[in-house]
Amino acid sequence: MAAVLTRDIIKKFGEVPAVNGISLTVPDGEFMVLLGPSGCGKTTFLRIICGLERQTSGDLLIGGDLVNDIPPRARGVAMMFQSYGLYPHYTVRKNIAFPLRTQRVPSAEVERKVEWASQLLGIGHLLDRRPRQLSGGERQRVALARALVREPTALLLDEPLSNLDAKLRASARLEIKQFQQRVGVTTIYVTHDQVEAMGMGDRIAVLDHGRICQVGTPAEIYDDPADRFVATFVGTPPMNLVARNGGFLGFRPENFLPKDMVDDGAFTEFSFRVDRSEYLGSERIVYGAIEGFDPNQVVTAKLPPAHIAEESIRPGEWHPFAVRNSALRHFDNDGKRASRH
Repeated sequence: MAAVLTRDIIKKFGEVPAVNGISLTVPDGEFMVLLGPSGCGKTTFLRIICGLERQTSGDLLIGGDLVNDIPPRARGVAMMFQSYGLYPHYTVRKNIAFPLRTQRVPSAEVERKVEWASQLLGIGHLLDRRPRQLSGGERQRVALARALVREPTALLLDEPLSNLDAKLRASARLEIKQFQQRVGVTTIYVTHDQVEAMGMGDRIAVLDHGRICQVGTPAEIYDDPADRFVATFVGTPPMNLVARNGGFLGFRPENFLPKDMVDDGAFTEFSFRVDRSEYLGSERIVYGAIEGFDPNQVVTAKLPPAHIAEESIRPGEWHPFAVRNSALRHFDNDGKRASRH
């Protein structure tokens, strides 16, 4: 296993920077998630680490060694693509063995490693099947086994769950995370799905327009966003941001509550006009506006079970709401996090 370190990586296509000066350290054994919207540069950055793209400038070190001029096969990393890339005419056994065969690994060693990887991922009983005979989740495990059979120093995963349905994605998230913890391989995982990022990452690097906006644990990213982009990209519903003189005031929907639920400690009170609500079973999402701010600015509250009933918070009425001061976040006019007041 090995740490991955990048220094001011830039990648331009023509004059357009897809990756615009990324410096990132991923310690040995960490599960790092690159999170961001489509087109933010996260996959290009991953391909640079793998060696499939050459950076325009900047340095890349794997295990302390500079690998700028090292070809992909010699970098000791394995990459799993969104499409899985399984060979349809090969059995599962041959698909897993393929990278070892191309390296001319002795047959006995190939068989040992295929058996190890297949048992590790619970697909030993599928070795003689072909990809078309497998479910989406089984194909994902085969692709992961093929990546791991090389015993890489780092594992790079590019949106590996995007082809699975919602139920399978939830179980696959757990499987991949548990597997990574068992093996301890340094892992860099690309996704646009914040649920995947929050649930799987030891740390998250949030990207936008080819730059890193913030790196931190899931709790740090969620509770203390570095700027307005992170605040509104992470969280469902996203953080409320209301304009005020000199910047923006931010607060999470679950912290925007009826005043009678915020009766201890210092808090800031708002008069909240409810426009509509959505009943989601375990919670109710309420949308409206707050007095004294832009009436067109939609503010969201996530109500807990005590206030789920429609009768308690009726649309068209004004209600006293509050946010504990410890939950307020302040951003300047440039969108950067300001000090708390």
